[in-house]
Amino acid sequence: MKKHTATEAILLLEDGTVYKGKSLGKIGTSGGELCFNTGMTGYQEIFTDPSYYGQVVVNTVSHVGNYGVQTEEVESDRVQISALVCKDFSHHYSRKTAEGSLQEYFEKAGIVGICEIDTRSLVRHIRDKGAMNAIVSSEITDIDELRNRLAEVPSMAGLELSSRVSTSETYDLKPEDVKFRVAVLDLGVKRNSLNNFMQRGCEVKVFPYNTPFEEMEKWNPDGYFISNGPGDPAATKEAVASVKQILAKAKPMFGICMGHQILAQANGIATYKMHNGHRGLNHPVKNLITGRSEITSQNHGFVVDAEQVRNHPEVEVTHINLNDNTIEGMRMKTKPAFSVQYHPESSPGPHDSEYLFDDFVALLEQSKNQVKL
Repeated sequence: MKKHTATEAILLLEDGTVYKGKSLGKIGTSGGELCFNTGMTGYQEIFTDPSYYGQVVVNTVSHVGNYGVQTEEVESDRVQISALVCKDFSHHYSRKTAEGSLQEYFEKAGIVGICEIDTRSLVRHIRDKGAMNAIVSSEITDIDELRNRLAEVPSMAGLELSSRVSTSETYDLKPEDVKFRVAVLDLGVKRNSLNNFMQRGCEVKVFPYNTPFEEMEKWNPDGYFISNGPGDPAATKEAVASVKQILAKAKPMFGICMGHQILAQANGIATYKMHNGHRGLNHPVKNLITGRSEITSQNHGFVVDAEQVRNHPEVEVTHINLNDNTIEGMRMKTKPAFSVQYHPESSPGPHDSEYLFDDFVALLEQSKNQVKL
């Protein structure tokens, strides 16, 4: 492992707040929306999650990099974050199965970062002030120049980003014993979501974010999965149009995160940007159908309008967040469609919510039996 020589690095927030620390990863400058993740582990899954595309991620856990990296823990084909902010960044790793250091991984991916700053102070600041844009640099020390660079970073509100992370070509994944065919609208899908379908006997065909419903329907799927993804759901017009048609055909549908918000949009329910968002592996959610609570993995900065969901004649609330009562799940009353705001694929995160994939498979089975009749 080659030795990394840290240089001075600067984190500049949109409100003018400045933090100074040491560099990590590539020497350079990068900006985006600043957000924090409270997970204690799973940093590689976080960094490669397409829902984090273009964001500056603050890891609140004290040590990052201490167990290195390995291929099987990626959630996409590249690192998606814009930059990393953390307290202690480890250039050495102790896990025997690791394939390399996080420093080398970031250098190869061209990712900039800053460490040795007071992340507790930073997180308290953005919890009070709200999510905002920020810029990290290990090459520019002039604050005025950084301020000019930061002004060029677009706001997340109104930003369509699924086109940046979606597959450009359709592809198939097929288990040995195929029971169902699931069409996946890729808004920024995570690999472990696809793995969960495969483990349950579902062949998946993954379509680009803007694929028309008619094109997906030619494959004759048993149901549809609308994936997670980055950006403002209200700006993802093509997906909303496709979901409206899926609902009109009464096809089984399951949405996660962005997919949950797209289902809301397709029903005329508004979404809006949160003050901070939910990002971590420890968010408590109550299932209102079963009465049970679950600890969930979350990553979202937008949310559906709770009042509009509850007042909608065709939509029923199924899950709520126990921290702030935001809507975490809903289902259609007269259509075989449901969605959750969080990440039941559990990568990273607890496995409490994997039952949702089983619920969707049961919906596919029910729909298939009705067709036979």
